[in-house]
Amino acid sequence: MAVIQFIKGINETVVPNVRLTRSKDGCTGTATFRFNNPDILKAIMREKGEITGMYLQDDEGEIMTKDVNAKFINGKPHAIESLYIIKNPKEWDRFMRFMEKYARDNQLSFTKAK
Repeated sequence: MAVIQFIKGINETVVPNVRLTRSKDGCTGTATFRFNNPDILKAIMREKGEITGMYLQDDEGEIMTKDVNAKFINGKPHAIESLYIIKNPKEWDRFMRFMEKYARDNQLSFTKAK
């Protein structure tokens, strides 16, 4: 099963919107995750620990980024945005395998930008 965590051991149940970019040569890219009203921002989660990164976990292991930011509306946390930078074709392939599993587990679909 593929899961996303912000605190190790606690799965985020809110499914993010994910935007991908890829360089023309296909070697590098970015994945921007946006979680609206994620579990991790709920008051009950404050006692569970600090957000230390975004962890993408599946049967192959873990992909991690520390680029995680909260978005606020009227002074209250509303969303989490996280950026994963894909540095080479091997990382791209690994990321896409994770996303295929995550999409299958969460009934997501892929829409290509026009």
